[in-house]
This record gives sequence, C-alpha cells and structure tokens, in this order.
Amino acid sequence: MISDAYFYAVAVPAVLLLGISKSGFGAGFGSLAVPMMALAVTVPQAAAILMPVLLVMDLLGLAAFRNNYDKALLKFLIPFGLLGTCIGALLFKALDAHLVAGIVGAVTLLFLVQRLLFPPKADSPPPPRWLGALLTATSGFTSFIAHAGGPPINAYVIPLRLSPLTFTATMAFFFFFINLSKWIPYALLGLLDWRSFATSLVLLPLAPVGVWIGMRIAKRINPVLFYRMVYIGMFLTGCKLVWDAFR
Repeated sequence: MISDAYFYAVAVPAVLLLGISKSGFGAGFGSLAVPMMALAVTVPQAAAILMPVLLVMDLLGLAAFRNNYDKALLKFLIPFGLLGTCIGALLFKALDAHLVAGIVGAVTLLFLVQRLLFPPKADSPPPPRWLGALLTATSGFTSFIAHAGGPPINAYVIPLRLSPLTFTATMAFFFFFINLSKWIPYALLGLLDWRSFATSLVLLPLAPVGVWIGMRIAKRINPVLFYRMVYIGMFLTGCKLVWDAFR
C-alpha cells in the first residue's frame, strides 16, 4: 500500500469530505476528493483508490435513506447517468482528467452565476427534461473520469426544490448505480490493482465517520440553510476544479 505520509495528509480529509457529501450536507464537496488526492498521486490512481470507499459510503446511504427517494425521478436519471459512464469509459484514455475537471468547474460556476443573477421565483417551472438528460449524462461522464459527478446533477436537481431528505436520498441511490457501473470498466482499463486496494482498506474506516457526521447535520438543518451549504460546496468545488485545470 501507499506509505507516503503526505498522501494520507490529503487523503484523510478528502475521504471525510466525500462521506459528508454522501449524506447530502455540503453536497458538491465530494467532488473535491480526487483533486485533493491528486496533490499526492495521479488522478486515475486517486479515482481507483476511492472505488471501495465509495462502495461502502453508497451502501450506508442506501440503508439510511431507503424510504425517502423520489422513484419517478430516479427512473429518469439513472439511464442517462449510465450513458455518461459508458461515454467516459470509451474516452478515458483520450482525455486529460484535469481538463475534464476544469470543464466541470466552469459549468458549475456558470450555474451559480445564473442562479445569482436570475434567482428562481416560487412559481418558476422546473428545468426542461432535455436539459436534465444532458446534465445527468454529463454527471455520469465526469463521475467516471474523476468522481466529479455532483455539480452537473445538482444543477438539474436543485431547481426541482426537493426536500433536503428527498434530495439526499435520491442522490444516494443515483450515485450507487453510477459508481457500481464503474467497476468492470475500471478493471478493464487496468486502474484497479492490489496496491490501490490495500490503500483503500486503510482509508475505509473513515467512510462511515464522514457519512455519520453529515447525516447528523443534514437531518436537523433548515431547508434554506441546507441549500445555501449546497451552493457553497458547489462554489468551492468549481473554483478548485478550474484552478487545477489552469495549473
């Protein structure tokens, strides 16, 4: 396994942020995990190390929110998300992960600017389904490349004005299927190896800790404050991803 102390100095907070975002609180912060770990290892290696950690977090999320998800919305989201992961698998070798992360960051910041300049009204219609399909496929694609699927899907789901609990549960189920679909392509691309797996085992105990912290907050937070924290998470994520692309 990786024994570099600097790697764990960035990996531990990255995994905790990922767990907190899996609970729904601070959604978007999870997209910072791979860029943070990429300070010590390559982006593909960071993505591979996080695969077992994500599986545990996803299972915890399913158990915690199994009765609160939006079934109709999931039926719409999952096929387009899986389409995005297929595109990511086909283009993985040809794309620079930092460039993809930069594009995700730019789209995220543009979404936030649009929400700031043109705030939605109470009677605003939901986003068109074609836009939802595009953003969801983008989420699957960026999730495959760099586990950065949160911002694109948030840009579609947030304007639907779900309750915090329904939002969290729906995202938990969506990313469970997206992350599960990555295992075979990651193996075929040679991203999974015993060194990465051993490192994952060291980080694994942090998974429930991060999810527990986030759940304790998410179930007690005011909806207005909840979405403000989502926006803050998306803003910081967008800035970090764009910075990485230019750097």
